[in-house]
Amino acid sequence: MATLQPVRGTHDLLPEQCRRHRAVEERCRLVAERFGYAEVATPIFEFTEVFARTLGDTSDVVTKEMYTFEDRGGEGITLRPEGTAGVARAFISNGLQQSLPLKVFYRGPMFRYERPQKGRQRQFHQVGVELLGVEAPLADVEVIALGARFLDALGLKGRVTLEINTLGDQESREAYRTALVDYLRGHMDRLSEDSKARLERNPLRVLDSKDEADREIVRDAPVFTDYLNEHSRTFFDTVLKGLDQLGIDYVHNTRLVRGLDYYSHTAFEFTTTELGAQGTVLAGGRYDGLIKTMGGPPTPGIGWAAGVERLALLVEDVEPFARPIAIVPLGEQAEARALTLADDLRRAEFTVDMGYTGNMKKRMQRANKVGARAAVILGEDELAKGEALVRDLDSGEQTPVPLGDLEAALGRFR
Repeated sequence: MATLQPVRGTHDLLPEQCRRHRAVEERCRLVAERFGYAEVATPIFEFTEVFARTLGDTSDVVTKEMYTFEDRGGEGITLRPEGTAGVARAFISNGLQQSLPLKVFYRGPMFRYERPQKGRQRQFHQVGVELLGVEAPLADVEVIALGARFLDALGLKGRVTLEINTLGDQESREAYRTALVDYLRGHMDRLSEDSKARLERNPLRVLDSKDEADREIVRDAPVFTDYLNEHSRTFFDTVLKGLDQLGIDYVHNTRLVRGLDYYSHTAFEFTTTELGAQGTVLAGGRYDGLIKTMGGPPTPGIGWAAGVERLALLVEDVEPFARPIAIVPLGEQAEARALTLADDLRRAEFTVDMGYTGNMKKRMQRANKVGARAAVILGEDELAKGEALVRDLDSGEQTPVPLGDLEAALGRFR
């Protein structure tokens, strides 16, 4: 029988990877809470329409990457490829219009069928934030600042670059769309088949093409900022001034876009050069038309999502595992007493590792293997005296301690 392996594009998170993931997620949660964002959790799968309607039927995610199936009731179900659509659906279905402005943080696994690479898996994890109900550019500044402070908290200050652009309002987008389509039609013979299909329905997606011939054409395409109306220019200037006021550095990338019609105004990414081709670690934008597109009331929104796997590869300062106290009982009576002793110490908030079997040598080897800070040795002689031997496993110093004083004596090893 062949050895069982995880499905391609998935991987097990062993204790060290879990520790790094937890560091990323918890720091995001702490920073988000400081900004007033509360945690929410949406289902890991939704009706396919939730994503097909929001991500666009010409997007790579919908046409190539979604894990979609029919359940036993004949419903079309999709494992979530991203988090924003689920949050927007939750806003509508839970009638949260009276809770605006709504500020939420989320975390969890996402699923996309794509070629696995470093920092990119078919089951991956994201953290993200969404701010619903605020039209003012101050919301954009706050959401970007939250992302910047989160990355700072991970020790990435100076190792990531904020790239930002404006997509303007609907009027500006229509003007740019017309100019872009006119330009691209002049290069139809050189466009990839995917870009030809997108030209009429979603031409901004061509700007995201990974095809080299498309990229060559796009280099000379019209620039979005040349088609902004006065309102859009003022909105973007206000966002940039807010970032300047907070001391957040940025690069204005005029080619940075979001291809769907419900996106507007601010689009941004935090990128790094330390992960090769997978350089984007956090990305987001304003999506004022999304909730209306899903059948809800017109509700402005802005948010971002960050890949936990990619950030875990970058994080250096991760809190180490707590070094436990090892309980080393010798003999049946000592083992029975050690069981309650370990429970008492855990109730006192010590991390405790119990040696279950073996002689003194094997149990001490176990203590060293788990990185124990100290060992509490309990044999028949110690039990008769009502004490235990406490051995400092760093210095080798060993001291008899009455059992009633054990918690106080172990305090220095926390």
